Parts: sequence; C-alpha cells; structure tokens
Amino acid sequence: MSADGFNAASYFVDRHIEEGRGAAIAIECGDRRITYADLHERVSRTASALRNELGIRPEERVLLLMLDVPEMVFAFFGAIKIGAVPIPTNTLWTSDDYEFVLRDSRAVAVIVSAALYPRIVDVLSRCPSVRHVVVADAATGAGAVAFDALIDRGRTQFAADETSKDAPAFWLYSSGSTGRPKACVHLQHDMRVCADTYARSVLEITSRDRCFSVAKLFFAYGLGNGMYFPLSAGATTILWPGASTPESVFEVIERHRPTLFFSVPTHYAMMLAHRSEPPDFDLSSIRCAVSAGESLPPAVLARFRERFGVEILDGIGSTEVLHIFISNRRGQVRPGSSGVLVPGYEAKIVDEDGAPVATGQVGSLLVKGESTCAFYWNRHELTKRTIEGHWIRTGDHYRQDSDGFFWFAGRSDDMLKVGGIWVSPAELEHTLLEHPSVQACGVTGRPDRDNLIKPIAFVVVRDGVAPTVELAVDLQQFARSRLAEYKRPRWVEFVDALPTTATGKVQRFKLRERAARLQEAAS
Repeated sequence: MSADGFNAASYFVDRHIEEGRGAAIAIECGDRRITYADLHERVSRTASALRNELGIRPEERVLLLMLDVPEMVFAFFGAIKIGAVPIPTNTLWTSDDYEFVLRDSRAVAVIVSAALYPRIVDVLSRCPSVRHVVVADAATGAGAVAFDALIDRGRTQFAADETSKDAPAFWLYSSGSTGRPKACVHLQHDMRVCADTYARSVLEITSRDRCFSVAKLFFAYGLGNGMYFPLSAGATTILWPGASTPESVFEVIERHRPTLFFSVPTHYAMMLAHRSEPPDFDLSSIRCAVSAGESLPPAVLARFRERFGVEILDGIGSTEVLHIFISNRRGQVRPGSSGVLVPGYEAKIVDEDGAPVATGQVGSLLVKGESTCAFYWNRHELTKRTIEGHWIRTGDHYRQDSDGFFWFAGRSDDMLKVGGIWVSPAELEHTLLEHPSVQACGVTGRPDRDNLIKPIAFVVVRDGVAPTVELAVDLQQFARSRLAEYKRPRWVEFVDALPTTATGKVQRFKLRERAARLQEAAS
C-alpha cells in the first residue's frame, strides 16, 4: 500500500498471522474457541464471498443485524477487507427503525442473525436497494442465503483492498434517544486511533488480557470493548449473544474469567442489586472495570468497590468520536468525575458565544481527536452545527477543575435553569442515589404554578421499600441537606422503572413528557 494506505482488516486480523499469533485464542463464545488463524481464514472467506459470490463493490453498504457471535466479527472485517462499509445495527429497534436505516443507507446487503430475521423480513420488500439477504446461525428464509454456506465457498486467502486510511470503513447509527437515528461515517484509521490512545494508554491492554463487554458490539462503546481493542493487542474477546441480565453477566465472568470488564452505570447498579448466597460472586479476575454511556454516580462506584474489590474507571465517549476521550485512571479515580483527557485528544469548555470559560465554570464541551467521524450521512446541516473544523460539539455541559479533571453537568438540552441558576440533573441524581432507599432515579424539569422550571425526581425504590409520601418528603430533605436549596427536587414521583435507551441511558425526553402530563393533570 501507499504511505497513506491502510485497511483496518489487515491491521486487526491479518497482522496477527504475520506476527506469529495464529494459535492464540481471539474469540471465546460459550463453548466455541476461535484462534487468530481461524479468524483470519473466516474473515478472508467472508471477504471473498461478498466480493465474488454477491458482487459487493467498494463503499457499498452492508447492514449487520447480528447478535454478539463470532460471525459478527467475520462479517464486519470481511466487508471492510473488500472496501465495503458494514453498518452494525441495534438489535433492539423496531421494524420502522430498520426500514429507515435501510432506506437511508441504501444498503445493498443485509447479514442477519436467524433470531433477528423476523424483525426485518417484512420491511425488505420496501427497501429497493437491498440485493442480498444472508442469514446466520440457522436455516434461511425465502430469498435468503445461509451465511455458513456462503463463506464456505470463499477463499481462505484474500488480499485486502488497498484502501486509504481516510477512506470510509464503517457507519454507526446513533441510539435514537431523540429523533431519527443519524449515521456517523467512520474512516479506516479511526479504530486504530482509539486502540492506540485509550486501550493502550489508559487500559494498558496486552495480549494476556481477556475482554468482556456488557455493551453489545453494535454500540460504539461495545465495538471497541468487545472487538477491536482485544484484536489490536492479540488478546481474547469473550462474546455473549444473550440478554445481559445480572445473572448471565455474573455467570460469564465466573466461567470465562475476564481481566477487562466494560459496562454502563445502570447495569453496575443492577449487578449490585442482585444478591448471591454466600460466598458472593467471584470477580477477582477483573483487573480493571470501565464505565461509560452516562455519568457514574459516586455511590455506585463506592458500593461496587466495597462489595467486589474492583475499581471502576468512569469516562466519557461518543458515537461520533468512536470511544472514550476523557477517563479516570487506575489508582487516581475521583468519584463523580469523568477523569482527565486521554492522550491524543484535546478538549475545551466554552460559553454560548464560543469563548473559553474560567476554570470551574460550566460550559459546552468540545473535543478534538483523530477518531472523530468524518460527517453525518445525509445530514449536512447537522454536520455543520456539530463539527467545527477539528472540533466536535459533544452536546454535554462540563466544568474542569484546577487539576484537569472534568465534571459532567448534564446534556446541553437537559440543564435546568432554576431561579436564574443552572442546575445539573446529574448532580441531583447522584445525591439521591446515595439514599439507602433509592435504586435508580432520573431528574428533569417541571413548570410550577408560576410556569417557572423546578426539578422533579422520578425515583425507583429498592426491593422491600414502600414508596410513601413520607419517603418522598425524606428524599427532598436528604437532597436539601447536601445541596443548595434551589437544587432540591420540588416533586418526587415514584415509578417502577426509568425509560432507557438500549445502551442504558435514561431517556430524559420521556421524563419531560411525563412531567408535562403531571403538570397538565394538576392544572
């Protein structure tokens, strides 16, 4: 290849054969063991079959609607190897979402796990760009071909296309927490940038590590955790295709003994709520746990460390920047903070006019890094509003202290102005989560009788706790004793569960809708 030539499949897959790691285990999934030699062969067969059997050309899109199984890895890197563009897709969406993504991306092929095929089969006839449907794991439907049979016809050796490091490699659609999903167009070099910065600098990943991610491979966070981070180091990834219940996650940890564990705050809280008969679950293999997706409450951090002896490194990343760009470090965790900049990234916090704010002041967070997506597909105006030259607006409000640590203050559209002062929903949520009766909570704004915005807290209580008026008053007083008076929740509403996205983030727009309905009922 030329000096600027780079194909991600060559780096993350082929390189390990050249460097003598063919016998090492790349993937564990249940009883399956896939060596790096197996991975190389299956990726080459997939690439050959996509090109020669299906006629897929460079830069044509291939939608991947797949569970976390080895075939997902084969398909992802097989498509990249021929210069095509895989699109890992959320397995929890509706048929309408899949139709939108297929029509928006104009994907020419769909590779789908058999268990997920019924969710997409009815929309395929309305998506004229789709020429091929490939079904993995089981017998195919009408008009589809079997993944195993297809790639068995492929060649065991297949040279990667001579793509540029700046060529499109894959797309990731946003989780759709607000509006229609939008596609981030990522380039061939983006995954290597994240592996070289976060995985090596922060996690200090080596070939001896074993990675297990609760976040699935179709998420930007999970794609790094469970696929290209371990493959960058010749390490092992542990895949789990089932639902990530606390029971199943504990079982995978105890059976496969990961050294690096990745999850989200909501799931860490669920793990803490799940009890075991003595002795407790054994998490002693984990040398480092990671959290992202939303701010990690200090109470969850402390309880997890106390119960399991494992420290969680909280950080912030995004689909646009691909992975974590601000993170805590082992032995240097500041509870409630997102940490400090990951080497290779820059950040600035600005006011509404774009001027830098003073240390300790809240403003909008902008980030600069080589893993940032090139643009949003079909969203030119949104691209211009979000990506400003080398910088991208994250949509988060942050402050930075004098030691360089970043502190989350809420999403730009979630911040509440109470009495002319900004209030962070995240800060109030973290405080309420320290109360022994609270399992989870979400905070948003609700107009009072004067139509002034005040905080309202939606609270899920722990098992065995009664959601009473007295408890609501106690929670208000609890917040008042720890925060400024204007930050306390004016209302406490008890709910069975919080509305969340597939990544475990609280869907604040649904909380706002519920708060509006409560206001209408009260007026």
